[in-house]
Amino acid sequence: MQNFSTSFGSAGQIAAERALGEFRSARPVIVTSAGGCVIAVPVDGLDETRWTLFRRLCHPAQPHLVIAAPRARVLGIEAAGPVGISISDRVGAGEILALVAERRIETNLVVVQAGPAANAAIELTKLAQRLPALMVADGAAITVASGDPPLIIVPDNAVAQVREAAISSTTIAAEAHIPLNGGLRARFVIFRDAIGGTSIAVVIGKPDFARPVPVRMHSACLTSDVFESRRCDCGDQLRLTLGRINDQGGGIILYLDQEGRGLGLSSMIRAYHLQDTGLDTHEANAMLGFDDDERDYGIAARMLHMLGCTRVLLLTNDPAKLERLAQTGIEVSGRLALQVPVNPDNRR
Repeated sequence: MQNFSTSFGSAGQIAAERALGEFRSARPVIVTSAGGCVIAVPVDGLDETRWTLFRRLCHPAQPHLVIAAPRARVLGIEAAGPVGISISDRVGAGEILALVAERRIETNLVVVQAGPAANAAIELTKLAQRLPALMVADGAAITVASGDPPLIIVPDNAVAQVREAAISSTTIAAEAHIPLNGGLRARFVIFRDAIGGTSIAVVIGKPDFARPVPVRMHSACLTSDVFESRRCDCGDQLRLTLGRINDQGGGIILYLDQEGRGLGLSSMIRAYHLQDTGLDTHEANAMLGFDDDERDYGIAARMLHMLGCTRVLLLTNDPAKLERLAQTGIEVSGRLALQVPVNPDNRR
């Protein structure tokens, strides 16, 4: 019988993928590092019942909050990496969520050491599309038998490999020809990775792969693409792209599972709520603990290679995309801007 690990990945990779599933379900995991181990659970999804159970699981260790560096700086704490904040037993789950997501915090913060496994734990929350904030406690007294069922134990170095493994594991799951409005003919190619991500390549017409192919890397935006929200211009750019690519004789739209510049839909909506208080997109993302752009274009490169496309002409208003895609090995020959109307709701 073939070895399980060689068939489905290394033991560390499998543990990290399982830990990712636990975080998506707001359940705790143990993260190990050279400096010890911690037990961690995402703040996003933590209610009073789960908070009580987590404290009981960690006893006698005292849990503390770990936040990402952008959120720490918003709160007035200079940081280059994750920061730990002391939490009293009297603080409830709602107050903890406010500490990581609200614009104004009326409390004095006591900083504690985040610990060597904090970077890996924060990265795992982002991959799970949760807010980058966790409740963490020393896991020295926690064993694999703790909890029912037992907690997943994941090495910190395995977490760093999950994103790369997700890209390399991406395969074509399905494809079909679909007629679109305006007489356009398109081939929808569905890509799926090992950690649950699904992205789509929409191939318009018959692109000539011997020449630079017009390509739009489009991050999914439910509010704008489907419901025509005026908050952003994503939907307008998507619809304009269809006509531009058709005029060029064919091309590809990569519809990427990267809602809200890689934040995920729920965090994007939280960012919209913060924008209602006067913040712009970048400020709102930092307020929630995210970097300016959390997207990884390795998946886009993987999709293009699988389609046989290695030379592209990007349809984008973001010049930074050219360099970031070129870093993946795709040859970028130039850029076509997409001029769409500006309205009072998206001007900032």
